[in-house]
Amino acid sequence: MKLVYVNDVVYGYAIGDPSANGGAERYAWHLTRALANAGWSITVGVRYALREGEEKVVEGVRFLGLSRRMHFLLDWYRFLKNERPDWCFSQCADHLWGPTAEIARWLGVRTAFSTMHDLDVQPRKAMTHARKNLWLLYRWGLQRSTLIFVQHHGQRDQLPVRWQPRTYVLPGIVSLPAAVVPHLERNGTVVWMAVIRPAKRPDRLIEIARQLPMIRFVVCGAPNYRLWDPMKIQRILSQLRSLPNVEYRGHVDPKETLKLIGNASLLLLTSDGEGFPSVFLEAWAAGTPVVSIKIDPDHKMQKEDLGIVADTVEGAVEAVRDLMTSWQRRHDMGMRARHHVEEAHSPDAAVQVFERAVATVSNS
Repeated sequence: MKLVYVNDVVYGYAIGDPSANGGAERYAWHLTRALANAGWSITVGVRYALREGEEKVVEGVRFLGLSRRMHFLLDWYRFLKNERPDWCFSQCADHLWGPTAEIARWLGVRTAFSTMHDLDVQPRKAMTHARKNLWLLYRWGLQRSTLIFVQHHGQRDQLPVRWQPRTYVLPGIVSLPAAVVPHLERNGTVVWMAVIRPAKRPDRLIEIARQLPMIRFVVCGAPNYRLWDPMKIQRILSQLRSLPNVEYRGHVDPKETLKLIGNASLLLLTSDGEGFPSVFLEAWAAGTPVVSIKIDPDHKMQKEDLGIVADTVEGAVEAVRDLMTSWQRRHDMGMRARHHVEEAHSPDAAVQVFERAVATVSNS
């Protein structure tokens, strides 16, 4: 089977570019690499990082430089015509998925779409940043997709009933560190990692840090000036830098973030909305428990005691305070979390789900 995708940031993750960022793109790299290792032919189109026609192969995944002379949809058409794949893949709500999926269908290519946020299954809300009515194009793409992959059952339940038979829960993928730092030897920090933008609620982080002055917070993430007023961003950054117990590092190399998570005592998540945060998986793989405000896909943390889910900022403050008093409790949670991702979020687990879904189409 041959699958194609177009995304420059995936190439950035593949070559270890320290500026690469984005949970969806990081996941796409893990997935395409896992599929290639399982025998799939994978080609990822790259529009900017490679010259037209230039090829690079990284861990079995072929990256191909595309033309930038035309509109994306014309380039997409040429890409599919030349590559002749069995499947094409896409992620994240985008109005271009409608015409992109339709072009693929015209050429006899099956389409697989993967959600990366809970709003991706609610087209009207997912496309609020776009011009009026462009969400209809995105919905059209979902309706025409051969397969839809979601991150957890709650997303599947939000889709129209008639789409659900072709919808599958595709687990996130995380690489397990060779060793876990014992919690008794950790540095006592709470890490927060996200792009500085409204949905990630850095204001909640600031309030929590203010109420816990004896606990050190390490904050990683560059601001996104396209999604927030620059004045508000500067106010948030000034507040972070003014707190004596907060170390704000800005954008951090992906490899360095894994080291920070692996040495921290806790990971804190303050977002209003997510899908299945990749940072959860990275923390659990490192044996680091999570404190989250409301976000808990499929109630995994509550059911399996992998961390604490709070309803409010005050609840998160109490959870952080309590967990920081007991390294043994953090250790026990962390080991359960690591075992969970080893069982449910390995490359093999994701490939099995992907291939099982593809087989239902091939056999129909």
